[in-house]
Amino acid sequence: MNQAQLRNIAIIAHVDHGKTTLVDAMLKQTKTFADHQKENQATTIMDSNELEREKGVTILAKNTAVFWQDYKINILDTPGHADFSGEVERVLNMADGCILLVDAAEGVLSQTRFVLRLALELGLVPIVLINKVDRKDQRVKEVEQEIGDLFLELATQDFQLDFPVLYGRGIEGIVGRETTEQSDYSLNITDSTDLAPLFETIVEKIPAPVGDQNAPLQLQVNSLDWDQHKGRIAIGRIFQGTAEVGQQVALLRTNGESIKTTIGYLFNHFGLERKEVEKATAGEIVAVAGIDDPGIGDTIADANQPVALPQMSISEPTVKMQLMINTSPFAGLEAEFSTARQLQNRLKQELETNVGLRVLPGTSAENMIIVGRGELHLAILIETMRREGFEFALSRPQVVLKEEAGQTMEPWEYVTIDVPEDYTGKITSSMSQRRGNLKNMHHTKSGVRFEYEISTANLIGYRSELLTATSGAGLLNNTFLEYRPLSQRADVVRGGAMIAHETGSVTAYSLEKAQQRGKLFVDPGDRVYAGQVVGIHKRLEDITMNVVRGKKLTNMRAASADATVVLAPAWKPSLEQFLTIIGEKEVLEVTPQSLRLRSLQ
Repeated sequence: MNQAQLRNIAIIAHVDHGKTTLVDAMLKQTKTFADHQKENQATTIMDSNELEREKGVTILAKNTAVFWQDYKINILDTPGHADFSGEVERVLNMADGCILLVDAAEGVLSQTRFVLRLALELGLVPIVLINKVDRKDQRVKEVEQEIGDLFLELATQDFQLDFPVLYGRGIEGIVGRETTEQSDYSLNITDSTDLAPLFETIVEKIPAPVGDQNAPLQLQVNSLDWDQHKGRIAIGRIFQGTAEVGQQVALLRTNGESIKTTIGYLFNHFGLERKEVEKATAGEIVAVAGIDDPGIGDTIADANQPVALPQMSISEPTVKMQLMINTSPFAGLEAEFSTARQLQNRLKQELETNVGLRVLPGTSAENMIIVGRGELHLAILIETMRREGFEFALSRPQVVLKEEAGQTMEPWEYVTIDVPEDYTGKITSSMSQRRGNLKNMHHTKSGVRFEYEISTANLIGYRSELLTATSGAGLLNNTFLEYRPLSQRADVVRGGAMIAHETGSVTAYSLEKAQQRGKLFVDPGDRVYAGQVVGIHKRLEDITMNVVRGKKLTNMRAASADATVVLAPAWKPSLEQFLTIIGEKEVLEVTPQSLRLRSLQ
């Protein structure tokens, strides 16, 4: 491919601002799919992972390629949630420019700041696209000012301040430069009916990749995939030189090791497909198979002049949990994989592609410590493993502390909270209790936005608390800020555990009395074991109770009395909610079918 007709661009944004929807439109409008292909009617085409579709967020960074006029545009779709920023960091290394997508109503949020900072530090050329201008609560003028202020704060080079601004209605596949306000306060794009202005701006503003095609080969591995016939596939950008099938190369590992190997297969991206090619040159994003066990960050270099590329900078994880084999009375009943060896092998496999994850040895051979970028990052790994048939137990999440110059340091987060105005008092009260520092507060068209700095330890568990307090209307977004000296912990108390006294099936009769003492996790008919936490007590102390006791039957009238028992529905916390309520002397039992809290007392 002629370098002058090639563009490598990343799409970056805060979560749910429309990245994946925009990529859908780019794929369809460039006729990437034939009319009969199912992708033409699909949405969130790039979110192929089952959990991505369920949660509505991009978890794994992905790349595709489209052709517009005489140009090939490699598109890198990145996650917007801070917990998956490791995916963003490694993928941005392959790009020359970026499209910063900002919601016309929500504006600049914490992770908008985070992803833009990463892009500008790498020297990427930016294009700003204000999306969803058809929202009735749009505030485009204010958002443009917010974006301008953000660039002034974060730009590392003068050219980054000269960025074009476009307006989009991503779900309709329209981007333009001119808008008019309509009677319902939404904006209509007047100079376009498709994405042509976006493609024109990419071609005009984003530079073609640089790199001497005749220099010794340097290709950095940014992602890994697997093919059952061709084995492990390394995906990355050729920074200089030319790669050919059958070429002798050196695999330069991040640990300094060098291995002589051969390129067995070479693929280029065309839409969502990979097609075999014989040769690719500098600037291309390619997939290589046949290399001996490549890892993320490794360099595939010329065999005679092997020079490694600089290692990618990946932010350190901040939250840790202990993962151990499950030893509850119900262990092994609901899972296919449950031994320490099986768990260790699965985590070792995860480390090959999950750059934000760390696995450390535990206190024995039967447990280990998993360290991630946040609660959601770890929750996605845990949910993926349980769906694969694994069973294990988890301790409560804790923050990763550091020692610097004899002082203990802890991670802090930058948090934005959006709520309807009626909930203002609840936010200020709860964040004050968690010792958050209010940095800014202002009204938006939909309510009030708060901006806080708070230690990660004091933030854990607040997302579910916010949803409960605001009946689901509150939105919280956070991103890592920095390490600071250890601060005072918040006074947040969960309530004591209601612990089952014996093993058996839960009865309605026993729950009728138990529900008066607190919030229950179980329904009549559920199987429980002695030591299982079946609810959260209203008071602070733990209590043991018999939830499997039935009513003694003396006559027919008494036998039918259970039918009149009135019970409140059991609370069935999600995995993310369970992770935030694990007590200090409790573990969460995770199986493909169940989530159970167990007391270790």
